[in-house]
Amino acid sequence: MFLIKAFNYLFGRWLLSQHAHLNYSLKYSHRKRDVDINYLDYIRLATLELVANEIQKKNLPGNVAEVGVYKGKFAKYINQYFPSKKLYLFDTFEGFNEKDIQTEKKLGLNDANQDFSDTSADQVLKNMPFPKQCIIKKGFFPDTAAGIDDSFVFVSLDTDLYEPIYQGLVYFYPRMEKGGYIFVHDVNNDCYKGAAKAVEQFSEEQQISFIPIPDSCGSVVYIKN
Repeated sequence: MFLIKAFNYLFGRWLLSQHAHLNYSLKYSHRKRDVDINYLDYIRLATLELVANEIQKKNLPGNVAEVGVYKGKFAKYINQYFPSKKLYLFDTFEGFNEKDIQTEKKLGLNDANQDFSDTSADQVLKNMPFPKQCIIKKGFFPDTAAGIDDSFVFVSLDTDLYEPIYQGLVYFYPRMEKGGYIFVHDVNNDCYKGAAKAVEQFSEEQQISFIPIPDSCGSVVYIKN
């Protein structure tokens, strides 16, 4: 993974020096955009930047959140693109919760043996460009959402497993401002089939649609009507 990142960085820097691009994404847009071309999942990040621009143009109210932060790689850019909004960061900061692991196994979705414990809330905050806007919610979600009296305009759900993604949709969707966005990661990732199950179940229950995007793990986007 280190070698891939190193190659990606160096190749990206060379492309930038040559004013070259690998594709024609937004070729005719003259708006200055701040997107890290060395981010390994460019499509996901570029979509976030476009969504943030739409939210800012419309001056939509509401704060932002991510459930499933890990080391804060994506949260860093949420914080960057929404510098004036509170960013709620929900995570155990200790890896998968045992309750969610057992649910995943019971449903035959994933053995959930991946280790995401090599992180901490302090480490994540050090990576944030506007750490004073961040509110750490450490522990088991959705218990950690108790008592929050807020609305949201952007939410990222990246917990990998069925139960926390489903509960994230149940909690956040009714609290979204009209025109707000929810990103759900890993929906077209066959290594985490619980994400797709959660999205399909929630969408059927609520009779709502989503937009799939071709990022590296197949995210989907909900827009609150």
